[in-house]
Amino acid sequence: MLRSLCKSHLIAGRSMAVQTLSRNMAGQAPQMMEDYFKDKKIIVTGSCAGMGEKITQRLLDLGAFVYAVVEKEEGAAKALPGTKQIFCDVSNWEDTYKKMYDIGPVHGLVNNAGVAVIESFFDVTENGWDKTLNINARALVRISQAVAKNMIDAGIKGSIVNISSTISTRAIPDHTTYCASKGAVNQVTRTMAIELGPYGIRTNNVNPTVVLTRMGKIAWSDPKKSEPIMRRIPLGRFAETDDIANAVIFMLSDYSTMVNGTSLVVDGGFLAG
Repeated sequence: MLRSLCKSHLIAGRSMAVQTLSRNMAGQAPQMMEDYFKDKKIIVTGSCAGMGEKITQRLLDLGAFVYAVVEKEEGAAKALPGTKQIFCDVSNWEDTYKKMYDIGPVHGLVNNAGVAVIESFFDVTENGWDKTLNINARALVRISQAVAKNMIDAGIKGSIVNISSTISTRAIPDHTTYCASKGAVNQVTRTMAIELGPYGIRTNNVNPTVVLTRMGKIAWSDPKKSEPIMRRIPLGRFAETDDIANAVIFMLSDYSTMVNGTSLVVDGGFLAG
């Protein structure tokens, strides 16, 4: 009899706890994107063209202030309202850290700056290797060190989004250095997630397939080059810059507060087959 009473009491207690939790969850309407990004400060590297330009514009549309990292002042487009341009050669180890640290605390970072040196395996050059790894991987580490330090000191539970690629895990011809650099990005992201997670800082990748930026359209205009990849994409198209911006916005926002150390693949199913 005593065991039966205890069991009944336990079941009733669990039922009440579940009902309370359900009520609490039901009452928590998700915050609108516009509300989350309003007055937030975000750094976007490689912000002057392609994916970086689109990500920057979307953040501005959502009410964020963007520190737009641009390589050279000469020839750079005029700064948009709601942005501040930071001119920085991200391959310079010391200068990059100083300029990123001097920005001060921000709520998010998008490591988008990157290069692609197209060389087959036997044609890989020292310059092509060094340039690609320095900008795509090493600079990402240096920038993130400065930004994360500021976040921690300010007690900000921020989000860092690194732009990787589907060919970080599935290689294609003539991209030895690029594949290597993006593979490095994947591992750096995982390590950052482990080490920065205890401070409330999330680090994730967005891994696109071919993206139809202005340069992407030129680079993949040859059907002999593009069709083997296109045939592996069930949705039958390459990505647009908006597709990548959507994923980045999600990863930066509080809609992804439990997402850390992972890759959000934006490839139409390329890696599924």
